[in-house]
Amino acid sequence: MRNLILSGFTVLLLSGCGANNSASPVNAPGAPVAGKPALLESGAAALQSRPPIDAINTYLDGFHYYCGDKQGQMEAHHYVTILNDDVMQAVIFDGNKKDAKLMGVEYIISERLFKQLPAGEKKYWHSHRYEVKSGSLIAPGIPDAAEHALMGKIVNTYGKTWHTWHTDRDKTLPLGEPALMMGFTADGEMNPALLRDRDQRFAVDTQKIRAARADLDAHPVAAGADNCQRVHQAH
Repeated sequence: MRNLILSGFTVLLLSGCGANNSASPVNAPGAPVAGKPALLESGAAALQSRPPIDAINTYLDGFHYYCGDKQGQMEAHHYVTILNDDVMQAVIFDGNKKDAKLMGVEYIISERLFKQLPAGEKKYWHSHRYEVKSGSLIAPGIPDAAEHALMGKIVNTYGKTWHTWHTDRDKTLPLGEPALMMGFTADGEMNPALLRDRDQRFAVDTQKIRAARADLDAHPVAAGADNCQRVHQAH
């Protein structure tokens, strides 16, 4: 299974499909890069090694909402690295074009590791069961069979997500405190306009994707996850 998933990641990495169709909603203030900084930038790209960046091997498109504010919803473009069979990490952007703004990070762990977390830690983590089964989480650009295998891996994982730039609200610079983000867990929670817009840009049909994933072995959500209310009250 893991080899099949990694094969799908490699296809995505080499093909570059499914990207460059979602613009950032933010124009950061500042002067254009010019002169010596521009030369340094081009030189760094040619000469410096970037192992952590090169290790990013797949792209996932999904949706988040603010813990404590389910009306604060946004699309999230995840660029994922597999650390091992139980742990992944993702950098999250507000688009998939070159000027996309870095919104935050997500750590993704297996069900096995989640169940070992202390009870007080579990409240920060959200399940991926609904995101996968509903079709709202997609891996653009890879073959259907590879995506199906990948989603079979992700469906029983858990994510801990922090956004540091709230680009749906802060249209210039990253302001304020980081925010804990959550994933949707049931029909009717997400603004349908977000899903329609995403499906149009990527030329996908979420309902067809949902039907194709009906056979995925999705476990019941483990106790302690998706408990954002407790976190919000603590603040």
